[in-house]
Amino acid sequence: MRTRLKAACVVGFDGASHTLWHDGEVVFEDDRIVFVGRSFTGHVDRTVDYGRALISPGLIDLDALGDLDSGVLAVDNGSKLEMGRLWSEDYLHSGSRETYTLDEEWFKYRYAFTRLIRNGITTALPITSMYYREWAEHYDEFAGVAAIAIDLGLRVYLGPCYMSGITYVRRDRTLDAYFDEPRGLQGFAQAVRFFRDFDGAGGGLVRGFLAPDRIETCTPALLEATAAAASELDAPVRLHCCQSLYEFEMVSRLRGTTPLGWLERLGLLAPRAILPHGIYLSGHPKVSDRSGDDWRRLTASGASVVHCPVVMARIGDALDSFGRYKAAGINLGLGTDTWPPDLLHNMQVGLYLARALEKTAEQTTIADLYDAATLGGAKALRRDDIGRLCAGAQADIVVFDLSGEHLAPMFEPLKNLVLAGRGSDCRASYIRGRCVMEDFAVKGIDEASLQAQAAAQFEKLIASHGKRAFVDPGAANVIHPVYPRAPS
Repeated sequence: MRTRLKAACVVGFDGASHTLWHDGEVVFEDDRIVFVGRSFTGHVDRTVDYGRALISPGLIDLDALGDLDSGVLAVDNGSKLEMGRLWSEDYLHSGSRETYTLDEEWFKYRYAFTRLIRNGITTALPITSMYYREWAEHYDEFAGVAAIAIDLGLRVYLGPCYMSGITYVRRDRTLDAYFDEPRGLQGFAQAVRFFRDFDGAGGGLVRGFLAPDRIETCTPALLEATAAAASELDAPVRLHCCQSLYEFEMVSRLRGTTPLGWLERLGLLAPRAILPHGIYLSGHPKVSDRSGDDWRRLTASGASVVHCPVVMARIGDALDSFGRYKAAGINLGLGTDTWPPDLLHNMQVGLYLARALEKTAEQTTIADLYDAATLGGAKALRRDDIGRLCAGAQADIVVFDLSGEHLAPMFEPLKNLVLAGRGSDCRASYIRGRCVMEDFAVKGIDEASLQAQAAAQFEKLIASHGKRAFVDPGAANVIHPVYPRAPS
């Protein structure tokens, strides 16, 4: 089956960079693109003309929200300590428990995956919160997650998250870490088993990766095992690090070096490493180590940094700066990591943050952010067949509608889209040549039922916070209103 897609604009790829075709066409056969340009003369079985639209390579989300986001509950709702976003010492010793049933966990992923597709994301590395879990993720759960991704048609890199520790709040209101190394190593064994069983499943739609939770929740034995397995399996490793002052100082105290120094020592700071968020390096004005050692380590490593500007800006933090990292040759990808799972929104916020920090509009461009969501993501995964539209690439194609009044007046399609667009402008999505969304609707999904169940599960999530909180605020008080409620 050979299909031709037409639109007012097409973002093609010339072998080195993206290029814009006006009144362009993309032709694909089965799961591969055969032509990008104008006036294709070969045979096609069908043509779809999207008119006033932009055809783009599918977006790549390296830290994709796979959750009903509990992180957003921390916005203007008091401290994590008070509201239950951190375990209390009493909860830890009484025994942690799951918030959701297994079926509810699977629904959470189905819901999240439809939102990613809906926002123009065609390749995703999911991330979920461990705070409301009994401990971490497991093999049987992720066998079901793989089946969900294959059913929906989303390209994913999957692996159950594993960890050997968790941060908790002591009775004196200070933070500490609790470690259970055997549990972490059991989770790692399940992750390796999942990789061996599912890497390449769904005709290549599902790929494996290793996902230790956070650098401060991992013991040396766990990360040493991860490094050995990553080398043996040639597996990508995503590890959240350099994302908080607490993490930096805790790792420095426990391991005698910075987070990046520890990864270097373990052999994990390498081209297969995918590192959200990469902010707190030695030399950062807030950390105790003022040397430039981490910058040298990162620039020499070939590791990729996942920039998640929205989630970090919400807590008053930012990568300093996108343009500086890019100029140093560090590969940058983008991640959503929170609600809404909208990479266009992250491009907008990322652009503005970079320019505010750099005190100039010259160092970071719209193209830089768009490249991070496409070519940078592909490079992080060591692939040259996604994140671009050219002959031979995978037919991962999204169509952004340009007719919305919020995008007018039109002056340059990508500028309009990044400066004023949103993920919901995505009209259609093709992944491996399969149309998984058309006319703004994900195929096979009853949207009303999906949203109703998501709302019910989110209520359950909110109600669970009091069980973990230092002082139970009561479910009605977990969410603080923007303004005081008026009297009845």
